[in-house]
Amino acid sequence: MTLQYLIDENVNPIYPNQIRLREPNIAIKVVGESGTPPKSTLDPEILCWCEDNNFILVTNNRTSMPVHLADHIAVNRHVPGIFILNPNLSIGENIEELIIVALASEDDEYQDRIVYLPLP
Repeated sequence: MTLQYLIDENVNPIYPNQIRLREPNIAIKVVGESGTPPKSTLDPEILCWCEDNNFILVTNNRTSMPVHLADHIAVNRHVPGIFILNPNLSIGENIEELIIVALASEDDEYQDRIVYLPLP
């Protein structure tokens, strides 16, 4: 099984569009789409949605997300993972990294972790 991604609303829409085109077997949703948290949902609620629906969050949020994850775990909650895009990579390189990781990873490999792309 491949990983599932929830794309943060502040991530360029080219990410989900290109991933869907290049690898349609990857389940990908975007905040604000039907069945996902609405736009402007607070990060702690997004993490709860990701936990309940088994989606890894893909975001640009380097500042507050570590704090939100720590708070989430402190109340005995979990999250399948958080991937933070690398501003030093091109959009294409970030997309390629997300596709490779989704296809080559174990389901719980990134649980309760923040991963900064690219993977080492």
